[in-house]
Amino acid sequence: MKINLSNAVKFESRHNGPTDAEITAMLEKIGASTLEELINQTVPKSIQLERPLDLPAAKLESEFLKDFKKLASKNKVFKSFIGLGYYDTLVPGVILRNVLENPGWYTAYTPYQAEIAQGRLEALINFQTVVMELTGMELANASLLDEGTAAAEAMNMLFAVKPREKKNATKFFVDEKVFPQTKAVLETRAEPVGIELVFGSIDSLDLTDENLYGVLFQYPDADGEARDYSALVAAAKENNVTTAFAADLLALTLLTAPGEMGADVVVGSSQRFGVPMGYGGPHAGFFATKEAYKRQIPGRIIGVSQDREGNKAYRMALQTREQHIKREKATSNICTAQVLLAVMASFYAVYHGPKGLKNIALRTHGLAKLTAKALGQLGYEVPSKNYFDTIKVKIESKSLNAIQSLALSSEMNFRYDYDTVFLSFDEAKTLEDIAAVVEVFAKAKGVEAPDLSALASEIELVLPEGLVRKSEYLTHPVFNDYQSEHEMLRYIKRLENKDLSLVHSMISLGSCTMKLNATAEMIPVTWPEFGQMHPFAPTDQTAGYQELFANLRHWLNEITGFADTSLQPNSGAQGEFAGLMVIRAYHQSRGDYHRNVALIPTSAHGTNPASAVMAGMKVVLVKCDEKGNIDIEDLREKATAHAKDLSSLLVTYPSTHGVFEVAIQEICEIIHENGGQVYMDGANMNAQVGLTSPGRIGADVCHLNLHKTFCIPHGGGGPGMGPICVASHLAPFLPGNPVVKAGGEQAVSSISAAPYGSASILPISYAYIAMMGGNGLKNATKMAILNANYIKERLKDHFPILYTGTQGRAAHEMIVDCRAFKEVGVEVEDIAKRLMDYGYHAPTVSFPVAGTLMIEPTESETKAELDKFCDALLSIRAEIQEIEDGVADKVENVLKNAPHTAMMVLTDDWNLPYSREKAVYPLEYVKANKFWPTVRRIDSAFGDRNLICSCIPVEAYASEEA
Repeated sequence: MKINLSNAVKFESRHNGPTDAEITAMLEKIGASTLEELINQTVPKSIQLERPLDLPAAKLESEFLKDFKKLASKNKVFKSFIGLGYYDTLVPGVILRNVLENPGWYTAYTPYQAEIAQGRLEALINFQTVVMELTGMELANASLLDEGTAAAEAMNMLFAVKPREKKNATKFFVDEKVFPQTKAVLETRAEPVGIELVFGSIDSLDLTDENLYGVLFQYPDADGEARDYSALVAAAKENNVTTAFAADLLALTLLTAPGEMGADVVVGSSQRFGVPMGYGGPHAGFFATKEAYKRQIPGRIIGVSQDREGNKAYRMALQTREQHIKREKATSNICTAQVLLAVMASFYAVYHGPKGLKNIALRTHGLAKLTAKALGQLGYEVPSKNYFDTIKVKIESKSLNAIQSLALSSEMNFRYDYDTVFLSFDEAKTLEDIAAVVEVFAKAKGVEAPDLSALASEIELVLPEGLVRKSEYLTHPVFNDYQSEHEMLRYIKRLENKDLSLVHSMISLGSCTMKLNATAEMIPVTWPEFGQMHPFAPTDQTAGYQELFANLRHWLNEITGFADTSLQPNSGAQGEFAGLMVIRAYHQSRGDYHRNVALIPTSAHGTNPASAVMAGMKVVLVKCDEKGNIDIEDLREKATAHAKDLSSLLVTYPSTHGVFEVAIQEICEIIHENGGQVYMDGANMNAQVGLTSPGRIGADVCHLNLHKTFCIPHGGGGPGMGPICVASHLAPFLPGNPVVKAGGEQAVSSISAAPYGSASILPISYAYIAMMGGNGLKNATKMAILNANYIKERLKDHFPILYTGTQGRAAHEMIVDCRAFKEVGVEVEDIAKRLMDYGYHAPTVSFPVAGTLMIEPTESETKAELDKFCDALLSIRAEIQEIEDGVADKVENVLKNAPHTAMMVLTDDWNLPYSREKAVYPLEYVKANKFWPTVRRIDSAFGDRNLICSCIPVEAYASEEA
């Protein structure tokens, strides 16, 4: 036997689930002779690509990691004193290893199925508690995308809740000392919806202005100063003006809480709570407000409810008020959170506890104060007074270059502004770092540095009485019982074990594409060359990142058939908004300021109309026909009627119903003929890659969900990434950044705070493309379509499949109709909950059609896993048949009582009309790997009527046990 020395296992064979033998068997079941025949029956020939993707050859895992380490080494990680909301932090090893690097945490989905997400939900309620107690507010959500967008959400929410006296007010005042990246995001979001931004000194603010509705402060501000805003906030209230604070959570362990000053909203970032800077993200932004605004707050809130037995249980509260469900009436398009990062921040607070956090804050403040004293002794003017972690140093202009040169030679980055140097400190800085900083300033003057040890003994916390925090925080036992690593490890594992994720079984969520997040893709995320980079570091220190961006943009251009890409949007919904803002800028550059009508199919995801409204557009809905396709005649009629004002069409392809619409090119032509642009929602891109492309189809811009098609994990509900790819005529308008040069020559203002969004997770998608290569990516798309059609064939004789293509094929997902089961009292929710007993997360429930399940298996699942999932659904169908036949009771049956917990079946008092075994071991395979839901079905209405969004008091547990 000859040995092939070039024979190595390709990454593609690890990523794609079905083997050759399984593919043959699946094709036989489907009724297609070859995979190519299936693809040709599914994807219209007219839109298929005419050539292979022009991408580099696929790399082996070991080869990629070796080469990528070389690329990473091109990043120069200097000590950062830049600040502006981004700080070095020390990620506790127990959190790094057991959360950030743990697929049990990062492969879970958004906790819509709360019974199998209690661990994540508890961690998120801990996060909300941290935010509420440190800010002094009544309510907090379970995170937003970053500080800049959180501030924009505050501006918009306060605009929406104006009192009657301010009905016509449109001015929002922003203190000039707010972080520059935040101001840029506010500019982007304000103008399209008619908000007039006013920037200026807080001392010049006229609160009696009848046109003023809100104010935003930074606390502490960009110069590092903390001010007592109590009197100003009180005066604002007298004039019916609302106030928002952008605050620093660590500083709030020492400073008076904004809520105690009367704030209406407090926003910020939890990045310095154990989440690496990562060249800008991902980080969990936070949003805290008053309970009066609970139905206007953007994003998700985690609340406390109870299950059927009255046990406390967590769930996403007020789910029906999620903004995107309001569609064109929404004031926000937020559809995701930064769950994984919020979880890390919450565990950081749990691990350190209130004393530990205060000690970190005191030490950080002490290092800043020591530096200020030392520089004062050197003769520098340090005008900073009431600061936390940032000092400003006045410099003679002739010395500025010398200081910058000396700092860089010592591998340190300061922040410079004309005649001022700003220095920001954090928990990762040491006395040795302070000595190095002082040495730079001493050398610039040609003098000896002072003795720091003598100065260090004199450092005290001295702040004005009104700024000193007096209230307690984080008194709940969860923040005081886990300071030893052993206990912390066990706590993390207890929560992890309550959650079902991809480590357990397939998660077949339609439109959400829960793909394999391969270990080789994840490894580089925690490399310091990527994680410890400040987003505003000098560009010449970021050569590795710049090469990554350039290659990834080129690859995504090739995959989408477009000319350029922006990596800035840090979620799919942000990508929608970015794409629409680029279209808007394009029209305005041609003098077409009046083009503001967006056509949106009725089947579209709710974020589409919400994003359009945020971009200042008027939404006109387009009908869909009985097969789920866009009604061409209705589209043509509305495009023609609005031809003078038509801005764009928002279309998902394959359609939201999981079908490759054959008329898609005609649809694009109709829009173009009437002067509009075509925005393609990339949610279903996993059915396109390598087979067709938005550019080939005729679109002008699309966003890509990197957390779907390109393997970034969902992280329990975030992070996400939503880059936009555009045709050449739109490229000049790609979004920019006020601090780092980015975007096109006529760039729209910032969409996200950081110039490249959540840059530190881009290596995941980069790795996926590099290891798959063009042919591998195409094969992955084929496998996704194969797997979906195999499930369809196995289910179609037992469940109606709602929509298929012209030749009876599904795309990469399908809709299973469960509405007929209502006749015997079975709701689609019952099927979703019963699937938990079989060890599966439910598919997407009631979207885009109420009473249905939308199933998407992805290419990474094997035939064996697909069969297990189908067996579970077919078994549930048989259980429904028992109800239909009168064998099982309509009320007391396995579906209505699902899910079944271990405590439930261990009770001596089992009086249900079916066996314990039927309840928890409905199929033989379940016995070998049982996943136990920790609570019974949760009472959603109870949780909404009794909204509790912070840690459950210990007394509540005690009363239950009693």
